[in-house]
Amino acid sequence: MEQSMKQTTEVLLHLAPAEVANLKEGINFFRNKSTGKDYILYKDQNHLKACKNLCKHQGGLFIKDIEDLDGRSVKCTKHNWKLDVSTMKYTNPPGSFCQDELVVEMDENSGLLLLELNPPNPWDSDPRPPEDLAFGEVQVTYLTHACMDLKLGDKRMVFDPWLMGPAFARGWWLLHEPPSDWLERLCRADLIYISHMHSDHLSYPTLQKLSQRRPDVPIYVGDTERPVFWNLKHSGVQLTNINVVPFGAWQQVDKNLRFMILMDGVHPEMDTCIIVEYKGHKILNTVDCTRPNGGRLPVNAALMMNDFAGGASGFPMTFSGGKFTEEWKAQFIKTERKKLLNYKAQLVKDLQPRIYCPFAGYFVESHPSDKYIKETNIKNDPTQLNNLIKKNSDVLTWTPRPGATLDLGRMLKDPTDSKGIVEPPEGTKIYKDSWDFQPYLDTLHAAVGDEIFLHPSWIKEYFTWAGFKNYNLVVRMIETDEDFSPFPGGYDYLVDFLDLSFPEERPSREHPYEEIRSRVDVIRHVVKNGLLWDDLYIGFQTRLQRDPDIYHHLFWNHFQIKLPLTPPNWKSFLMHCG
Repeated sequence: MEQSMKQTTEVLLHLAPAEVANLKEGINFFRNKSTGKDYILYKDQNHLKACKNLCKHQGGLFIKDIEDLDGRSVKCTKHNWKLDVSTMKYTNPPGSFCQDELVVEMDENSGLLLLELNPPNPWDSDPRPPEDLAFGEVQVTYLTHACMDLKLGDKRMVFDPWLMGPAFARGWWLLHEPPSDWLERLCRADLIYISHMHSDHLSYPTLQKLSQRRPDVPIYVGDTERPVFWNLKHSGVQLTNINVVPFGAWQQVDKNLRFMILMDGVHPEMDTCIIVEYKGHKILNTVDCTRPNGGRLPVNAALMMNDFAGGASGFPMTFSGGKFTEEWKAQFIKTERKKLLNYKAQLVKDLQPRIYCPFAGYFVESHPSDKYIKETNIKNDPTQLNNLIKKNSDVLTWTPRPGATLDLGRMLKDPTDSKGIVEPPEGTKIYKDSWDFQPYLDTLHAAVGDEIFLHPSWIKEYFTWAGFKNYNLVVRMIETDEDFSPFPGGYDYLVDFLDLSFPEERPSREHPYEEIRSRVDVIRHVVKNGLLWDDLYIGFQTRLQRDPDIYHHLFWNHFQIKLPLTPPNWKSFLMHCG
């Protein structure tokens, strides 16, 4: 135990003296042939910097940036993000991330070592050897999307219950019909884990139903910068037992059961994942994390599950103008989905769990007004991923269906045991064919006629509350109908974020420009309640054009993650208007 909790140093790459002598000024690319991992070395006279050749955004590979005349920049093959290797700062989008540097050391023969300092794995503290599991002792039942019901001895744990209503305003709806007893399952849970604040994981309609029956159900979340339940008070949902736990520390439930929440390396301010351990057997759920725990995860878990489908973004389907033709979008989506499949298959190959389950991708854009998105936003099929995994490893795969139960004890003992996975009874409805749109659309539509919007000064009030400024970007906001045509009597206005002014026409100075068309019911609901713009962007409720075609990370990151925790004070606003 003592040994496992020490920091270690790993040699990632070793260059021979001749290779060091041949290093050119500027950027040098290297691959470790034995591991297949790629690295970048930057030479400035006698000074060397180094990093992994891995984009911090979504893990793409960097190549030489042909537009860079100074020889300091590399470009990601995934989304064209640019990294200045001389400073290890991303220049496109500006103000986004800093690349993690590696340690460069010379050996005694004038060779070169690239080193990574590895902190101890927190799950290795107090290690427990796996014990035999009785049949039926650990059972994992799939409900919908990212929601699993785990029986762990005499305790029950549920992951991410989204079981009714939409997510992201009205953009996402459940693909699967959850088992009819889903509410009873939630009510008898000993603990519920909610990974992050996105509404396909933190579902207030679902929790509203649960809170009416059992408001004191213990809910556990990670200690993220933006609290997972930041909007609980305003939501009206009564939950009285929310527990915020530190990252990387075991939470003991009983003598056999414990869990540990870990942060995402790319979005530590909001995304988390979890390790559940029962009698020494680990269940790893990386949920939506882009780079869970910075890429350091336990190997040989009994069961691993994560997202696989793609399509959880407004890009590129909601964009138009310039390169964004239908052909370009289709090709981009096809390429991206294939890259995602390869990445997930490689992750499974690296971690070698005994059983792998693709989940957290079972949603559909089912509202008739989103027909275009549904047809365009092609998602990965779990069978494709499972076949890819089988090509490269011996890992057993399980594609879950609502109500299907995996018996971990049986599957670990004999993966061919016919009782290891119990499918839902014949005739069980698997896919939803109708959705109760109206109550949720009525809630959104109620914001359209709110008194706030009788006063044009709401625009200044809202964006002043939002607090984003001193950034050279001009945005045109247009309220629209269902089809993204200007809403009769709706607002159409400019916001200049350099000085947070609201000019009648675009300023004469050089500036990047975005046009954001938003469905009036959703944008007004978001504005009125001080909600994050994920409802607009991930929910496909906007249409966007930008000139030049640059992603403004600071702008979108602010409106998607960093808005104030309390909504605008519209009561005070209306009093002053009166």
